[in-house]
Amino acid sequence: MNAPLDQDMIENITFDELQIGQSDMMSRMLTIADIQAFAAVSGDTNPAHLDPDYANNTVFHGVIAHGMWSAAMISALLGTHFPGPGTIYLHQELHFSRPVRIGDTLTVTATVLSKDEAKKKVDLDCVVHNQHAERVLHGTASILAPTQKIKRPRSYAPHIQLFNPEARFKSLLAKGEGLDAVRCAVVHPCDAESLQGAIDSFRHGLIIPVLIGPKAKIEKAAKEADLDIAEFELVDVLHSHAAADKAADMAAACEVEMMMKGSLHTDELLHAVLARPALRTGRRMSHIFRFDVPMYPKPLMVTDAALNIRPNLLEKLDIIHNAIDLAHILGIDEPKVAILSAVETVNPDLPSTIDAAALCKMADRGQLKGGIVDGPLAFDNAISTHAAQIKNIVSPVAGDADILMVPDLESGNMLAKQLEYLAGATGSGLVLGARIPIALTSRADGPTTRVASALLGLLAAHAARRKAAKPL
Repeated sequence: MNAPLDQDMIENITFDELQIGQSDMMSRMLTIADIQAFAAVSGDTNPAHLDPDYANNTVFHGVIAHGMWSAAMISALLGTHFPGPGTIYLHQELHFSRPVRIGDTLTVTATVLSKDEAKKKVDLDCVVHNQHAERVLHGTASILAPTQKIKRPRSYAPHIQLFNPEARFKSLLAKGEGLDAVRCAVVHPCDAESLQGAIDSFRHGLIIPVLIGPKAKIEKAAKEADLDIAEFELVDVLHSHAAADKAADMAAACEVEMMMKGSLHTDELLHAVLARPALRTGRRMSHIFRFDVPMYPKPLMVTDAALNIRPNLLEKLDIIHNAIDLAHILGIDEPKVAILSAVETVNPDLPSTIDAAALCKMADRGQLKGGIVDGPLAFDNAISTHAAQIKNIVSPVAGDADILMVPDLESGNMLAKQLEYLAGATGSGLVLGARIPIALTSRADGPTTRVASALLGLLAAHAARRKAAKPL
């Protein structure tokens, strides 16, 4: 009886053990992830492999695999199993016969043709068939076969998490197609980053910037960064406080439909907004982050991680309402809201769990509408179905949250920064609760974040237009 195969070990076949006519094979099914990973590693972004619209109009009538992906299967067989570790590739002849498509299962077979005792050289016939027994690739390989027996623990390939931030960014921008740019008060843009964000947002057709601040400082920042702001309206004021006041006055007078924070403190800007009764809605203002997270299948919103330090129950109600409004604006009809805490059970010693239970009951009684609300939920239960199942949590929100409602600003701010800096998330953000949306970016935010935040503001401004146009 043969000994059972140890899947955790890898063992080669030496030159002396190889026989002419001996063969071996391995199989693998092609997925879209394989194509994307091969493109990412090789740099071969030929649209025939990645762009269905383009590929459908080629002679192949659809996306096909890179030819060298199929060839790599030969290398995998020779290097890991037949002959295995110690094999040195010398030469490979390849002939491509048929295209390989997503869902095809390929089987590569290598057969020993000849052996050169003096050089320890082996020639092998290599052929790759698809699941229909059709040959897609064939050729001859020349190798130096291993001469010493090797048996060692198997090495496993690292996990590749495919994430295309550019594609996610374009998908977000597409939500603004067909919408007119809105006049936006860019408040105290006295640094290159603020100006660049305004310029980029203008170029994407999202905003018509109105630069408000000390003219000399703004022009100096633009000159030093070699930025052209000649075509933008510039409102000259003495300092940042005056810039915030002027922007708030313009918003109250309906001269702008959106604000974008420049190089001033957030408190300055929001204080000016709150001081204008015309800009109040009766709802507390709050900030909502929108993240594209590599390890999460859909956009994820986090609130409030920027404005409200320790919100009470009614303030949390407003914060959730604002987040649900943004979700609706983004096309999520019934967003799933996870109210976070450290645990998923109500504990009198953890006030956040008490608030979560109360908010859920408010949702049950119609005080909180427009979404599905559940909590308290620990972070893992909110975003992982597996974690929720282990803890026997039955919930329509657990593992599938659209919105994460954090207990306070400290936890929210840490969570947002961890998503960005450790999880590789790309983010944007917006303040809602006032009459106009406010793009609240930080000094560390890059151009993409600023443009994405402007896009959120554009969508919110147009939603406000539609709401105002509706008959009472």
